[in-house]
Amino acid sequence: MASQNYTTLQAKIQKEIEKLRKQSKVLQSKRRKPVIASIVRSMKEYDISPDEIVAAFGKAPAARTKPSVAAKPAKSGVAKKPVPPKYRHPESGATWTGRGKAPLWVVEAEKNGKQRQQFLIQA
Repeated sequence: MASQNYTTLQAKIQKEIEKLRKQSKVLQSKRRKPVIASIVRSMKEYDISPDEIVAAFGKAPAARTKPSVAAKPAKSGVAKKPVPPKYRHPESGATWTGRGKAPLWVVEAEKNGKQRQQFLIQA
């Protein structure tokens, strides 16, 4: 078997990816057609106009886009206060607020049988 260089393999993979993308689009199109036909039948059956559908969505017709993640509410302008650290590593002095993912030094200590409370910062 002849050896292929990186560029040749990369081009071959990109060609395969493009082929699969096209197959995906065809499959999606085939699956969408009956759904659209069903929607149109229901609209005719219940005398629903396209304008009523647009109004139900609450927006003007626009180019088809992928669904977006729900927008975050506008910030009220109040600055977040930093959270004081709750835990401290006795040797390195590294701290952790206790929020979010535990740092490696906490995870390792717990694996070695230590309790998280041993690292609490005394007020």
